[in-house]
Amino acid sequence: MVLDINKARRETPGCFGNIHLHHSGSALMPDVVADAVNTHLETELFQGGYEAEDDAREKLNGTYASIARMLNCASSEIALSESATASWNSAFYGIAQTFRAGDRILTSRAEYVSNMIAYQQVAKRTGVSISVVPDDESGQLNVRALESMIGANVRLIAVTHVPTYNGVVNPVNEVGQIANDYQIPYLVDACQSAGQMPLDVAQIGCDALSATGRKFLRGPRGTGFLYVREQSLDKFPPSVLDLHSATWVEADRYELQPGSRRYELFESNIANRIGLGVAVDYAMSWGLAEIYSRIRFLAEQLREMLAQIDGVTVRDKGAEKCGIVTFTIDGVDAEKFQHEMRRKNINVGVSKRNCALIDFDDWGVDSLVRSPVHYYNTEDEVEFFAKQVRRQAVAPG
Repeated sequence: MVLDINKARRETPGCFGNIHLHHSGSALMPDVVADAVNTHLETELFQGGYEAEDDAREKLNGTYASIARMLNCASSEIALSESATASWNSAFYGIAQTFRAGDRILTSRAEYVSNMIAYQQVAKRTGVSISVVPDDESGQLNVRALESMIGANVRLIAVTHVPTYNGVVNPVNEVGQIANDYQIPYLVDACQSAGQMPLDVAQIGCDALSATGRKFLRGPRGTGFLYVREQSLDKFPPSVLDLHSATWVEADRYELQPGSRRYELFESNIANRIGLGVAVDYAMSWGLAEIYSRIRFLAEQLREMLAQIDGVTVRDKGAEKCGIVTFTIDGVDAEKFQHEMRRKNINVGVSKRNCALIDFDDWGVDSLVRSPVHYYNTEDEVEFFAKQVRRQAVAPG
């Protein structure tokens, strides 16, 4: 299917007046998502929050069903939350309750900074150790090295599929094969890949996977979701419970919600959750394989243009690269570049050293520019942005 980019842009008001290259931070919502959120908020305005939620039960159930279709799982295996981090924390801090001194976590060099901090916090509490799997020659996680590091004391393999600061796509399917062969719980952070590329949890072979709505899925901010395989629920006992995640059945006993709803808490933004479901449906209506093909085409165009500019270093690595394009400009501060682009109505992101100490220290940089593309960007926008980079590189400061 050939994507109708003009149609996509007509349905995205933010395309007019801005060149948006900040999708790894937050993408532009299409009209249909904003309308779904605003419609529910208007219902709350006139009916009240609880009453509006009751009336929206079918839409809420639809959000679970839509995410399940996108991931190829059962809707009972999906939990909703306020962010990817909240979802990831639900899984990680759950399984962390089972850790003991001497246990090991295997993770990637490209792991998200919040995840690394969580590992270190739990390591201080429990005595578990963190082992970072090296990259292979292409710059992605080295699957052979991972397998060689497995021992009886490995209690979790946790991998970020696509890092926030780089275009590399880690081989999560191959990691899943190893995790399943050795029967080790496997947690995937898909924050930057959900909505950008097809995700099939059966093919990945993960026990749990977390993601957000606001990035490549083009959903509202304040939305996230967690997948936990039905057979893996006992591996990830909820670390926090309330009257939604559990039922008080006797004076001294409670029962967990069946399925992954045990990872949810009672209070939530119903309008945003409805919007998330609409965003998932919208993405699937275009086709995630088609979206990813378009994204990779634009990203490769941009990388080629940037690589031809003296003083610009493209930092993306890996055998497979996605839509996140990152680079540095000699003598140009990334944040100053970001502000200069904003002045020209171009949105880009910045990643700093404390987001990815391992790679940044290897590269000898303190920050870099992120300019991820999406399917509704145009070739003209990519070319125009590359020209702005060239101008900054020629006259730094």
